[in-house]
Amino acid sequence: MEMINNWIWQSFDELDSTNNQALEWSKSAVSGQRCVITAKKQTAGRGRRGRQWIGGEGNLFMSLVFEAAPCDLSKFVFVSSLALFQTIVVFRKQDDILLELKWPNDVLLNGAKVSGILLEKGDGDFLISGIGVNLAFAPVLDSLVYPAISLKDVGIQTDCKTFLKEFLRQWNMILDLWHDYGFQRVLDIWLEHAKSLGQEIVVKNENKTLKGVFTGIDENGALLLSQNGSLVKILAGDVFFNEE
Repeated sequence: MEMINNWIWQSFDELDSTNNQALEWSKSAVSGQRCVITAKKQTAGRGRRGRQWIGGEGNLFMSLVFEAAPCDLSKFVFVSSLALFQTIVVFRKQDDILLELKWPNDVLLNGAKVSGILLEKGDGDFLISGIGVNLAFAPVLDSLVYPAISLKDVGIQTDCKTFLKEFLRQWNMILDLWHDYGFQRVLDIWLEHAKSLGQEIVVKNENKTLKGVFTGIDENGALLLSQNGSLVKILAGDVFFNEE
């Protein structure tokens, strides 16, 4: 066990899911503790809406366990994705590498998905943010909703521990920003990097497909879609852009 930026770090060679291990850790955790759990290989990772997250060696698989109000769970989606975005910015050496955020929790690298985030409830007052980052390779599957890419694909070289340290540093800074200035400040920064803000997008969920102008995000993390003068709030769905 090691401490990284005031986080307990537990590292494993292989786990079925870092989120499962994080849930077990939360059952014996005491107030004030926070932990990040990583695995070199993950055999049963999962993503949003029951999707599989492919886990092979070389990529980063981690779950953060921390105390927070359950009502704030959706807000930590934006904390996680913004921390990832800012971490990649630190390692990016070329200005021609395009980085964008896609609602609700994706980081896009040159238009493709480089990470996955799954927020779940832990035991008691603990929340879990499960995150996978394609450092070394991107899975190629017909079932993927969105094309995938890795940092290595665009010439960004880093290792799991180096990336983890910077990510936790960015997470801590964003959380300080939230506490000092309110969550809206975090949202404002997130929106500065949001793909297609102010433009027409398509949102698909299990029941229907909606088309409209992406106008923002409300205080609860819902996407705001303008349709013929009306504002529609969307809590869940997959966003697609006109070029897709």
